[in-house]
Amino acid sequence: MEHDALDAGEARYELVISVDARGSGQYSDAEKPLMRRQIYGVLETAFAQAGVGRNAVHLEDRGDGVLISVPGRIAVARLLGLWMTELHEKLRLDNRRERRPLGLRVAMHVGPVRHDSEGICGDAVNLACGLADSSVARHLLEREQADLVLAVSESLYREVVAPGGKFIDPDRFAPARITLKGGEVTAWFQLPGRPAPALGQPTAPSSSTTAASGSPAADENGYEDGETDGDGDGDGDGDGDAAYRAGRDMNVFRDTTFERSVHIGHNIGTDRRKD
Repeated sequence: MEHDALDAGEARYELVISVDARGSGQYSDAEKPLMRRQIYGVLETAFAQAGVGRNAVHLEDRGDGVLISVPGRIAVARLLGLWMTELHEKLRLDNRRERRPLGLRVAMHVGPVRHDSEGICGDAVNLACGLADSSVARHLLEREQADLVLAVSESLYREVVAPGGKFIDPDRFAPARITLKGGEVTAWFQLPGRPAPALGQPTAPSSSTTAASGSPAADENGYEDGETDGDGDGDGDGDGDAAYRAGRDMNVFRDTTFERSVHIGHNIGTDRRKD
C-alpha cells in the first residue's frame, strides 16, 4: 500500500491485525515453507472473498505470521465479520487434508499507526501483537484444539463488536484480564464458529503468592512466570501471567489436609488415560 511522502511518519488511525501460527517452533526447516504458504493462502482467499483488495492493505511478513494494517476507508466491521468468517472457513477446509493442521492466533485493535519505509509501529501495533502472543490466546487455541482464535481489544469490542452486525455476534466473545508489557488490559476472545469460550471470571494476578513447593507461583493456567502453553514457539515475548481463571479441569480445596502425597489435575500433553 502506497503512502504519500508528505505525511510519512504521521500517525493515522487504522485497524491493526496480528496473525501468528501455533507451534511454529515445532516445524522443521523443510516444513516451514509449507506452513507459510498455507498462512498466505488463507489470508489472500479471505481478503478476496471479503472484497478487500490485497494492495489496499499494508502487510509485513513475520516469518511465522503476518502483521497487517488496514486503512480507515475500509470498514472495520467487514474485517471483523466477513473477513474473519472467510478466514476460518478456508482454514478449516484446508486443515482437513493437512497432516499437521495449521492453527492461527489473530488479534485486532484500532489505533494510531505510523508508517515509514520499513513498515509500521506504534502502541496500537504493540497491543495487537501482544494480544495475539498472549498465553490466554495460546492456551485457548491448544485447549480447544481449534483452528483459529480471535482476540480483540476492549475498545474494539465496545465500539464494533458489542453493537453486533453481519457475521459479528458479541455473545460469542468472552473477556479476560491479561498482563502485557505496557500493563494490564482487558481483551475479548472468540473461537469462530463456536459458543463463547469458558474463561471464567477475570482476576488480577498476585505476585506475592508462592506454590506449596516454594517455587514461583503459577498463574491461573498453571503456568509459572515466563512459561508458555507448550507451543514450543520461543518466538514471542508473551504476556507473563495470564490473569484469568480457566473454567474447567480445576478444583478448589480449602482447609483440607491430605494424609499422603496426591496428584491433582493433569499435565497437558503428557497424561494418557488407560482404558
